[in-house]
Amino acid sequence: MIRRPAVAGSFYEGERERLRAQIRELIPQGQPQESCLAAVVPHAGLMYSGKVAGAVYSRLLFPRTFVILGPNHTGIGPGASIMCYGEWHTPLGEVEINSDLAREILKGSRTLKDDHLAHQREHSIEVQLPFLQFLGKEFDFVPISLYSHEYGVCQDVGNAIAEAVKEYAERVVILASTDMSHYLPQQMAETKDKSALDAILNLDPKGLHERVLRERISMCGFAPTTAALIAAIRLGATSATLVKYMTSGDVTGDYRQVVGYAGVLIK
Repeated sequence: MIRRPAVAGSFYEGERERLRAQIRELIPQGQPQESCLAAVVPHAGLMYSGKVAGAVYSRLLFPRTFVILGPNHTGIGPGASIMCYGEWHTPLGEVEINSDLAREILKGSRTLKDDHLAHQREHSIEVQLPFLQFLGKEFDFVPISLYSHEYGVCQDVGNAIAEAVKEYAERVVILASTDMSHYLPQQMAETKDKSALDAILNLDPKGLHERVLRERISMCGFAPTTAALIAAIRLGATSATLVKYMTSGDVTGDYRQVVGYAGVLIK
């Protein structure tokens, strides 16, 4: 099955060379590479959040396989969906799904369903691929889309990922795709985002989940991030580092209603 790009030409440049030039401006050169278990990256249009994503990818020691978790903004498909076969296209080429790892994750989960519909119009995973393709190394990936916000679902998915990755022969990095607060004044967004980020940096998935709900933090990918933290901890994570934080206001100059973006490395 071929999954064609849903947001090429809007969230990022739709033509190959223009896209390469766009990403080249977003990835700092000469950064130290770090071996990580997981990372948190944003998924807005590249003009807004691309510098944060680029800062993360510039420091990531590249694995053979990524597991990419993103929120389901469209509501199409099941509450937790994994795509187990096929390839995703972007203007930079095709990326194969790692079917072996995907099936192992699916086998270990009670909540995931093998489904492609949830992924067809969803942008949160798609916008990560051009960055990874630009870096020019061979890789494959497993896409997981979460519509459910239940902690039990996050726990189930995170545990299934961890167990499958433990048994897998190649190194795997887990990516959680999320933006932070949405459409708040700058100072309020920074305050709410700091609360969520404190839980992430403390490797506290339960705390993150509870804070987002209790404090009404409009972090669209808190469920994927919770699941990724659970998986990373089971795989031995002991620390997390904030690489970069900014808001859409830092791009547009309008700080009245901003969206927050954070990049985190988890080791």
